[in-house]
Amino acid sequence: MPGARVVIADDDVLLREGLASLLIRSGLDVVGQAGNGTELLDLVRREGPDLAIIDIRMPPTHSTEGLDTARLIREEVPDTAILVLSAHVDVDHALELLSGGHAIGYLLKSRVTDVNDFLETLTRIVNGASVIDPALVTELVTARRRNDPLDALSSREREVLALMAEGLSNGGIARRIFVTEGTVEKHVRSILTKLDLPETNDDHRRVRAVIVYLESL
Repeated sequence: MPGARVVIADDDVLLREGLASLLIRSGLDVVGQAGNGTELLDLVRREGPDLAIIDIRMPPTHSTEGLDTARLIREEVPDTAILVLSAHVDVDHALELLSGGHAIGYLLKSRVTDVNDFLETLTRIVNGASVIDPALVTELVTARRRNDPLDALSSREREVLALMAEGLSNGGIARRIFVTEGTVEKHVRSILTKLDLPETNDDHRRVRAVIVYLESL
């Protein structure tokens, strides 16, 4: 992803400057910074960046300004990939964001502890992947309700489902759980069948289908 054009929006100046410095040292082109949603939207309209990294809570109300701006960016500048950073797990907001399609992600600030992993995540999002923080996936998958449709899945299938929701390919899942890619393909077919979801070769549609289905639980 060297040379990718990035804008950063966070009202925490130290965090914003630190992130900008990290990205610049890693070969990315930080074309602007913003401290609120209005500044961010103006910046994206003007610069047309490859990626916008957005804090979910910004002035003036510190509620959903980042999410609201991300939605507007997706509508007005759909080629801009979006990564929303949050200080806590917020299932409803994350699902609303991720239902917007490809090249979008949701990460918890506290779990960004490895620079290389973070940069790899940015690359995947810019390349069109949908990425969800594992903590959010865990909360979704382990949430138990009456007549839970996930009851039909085996423990291994639940594990594969969680990794699917993180945006991993079949090959990535295979490496994570130490099985062959063919075995993962069988698990995926079984999951889609048991959840009554159509099988597809489009990884982005597959991730969205999983997210939409989990939202309905």
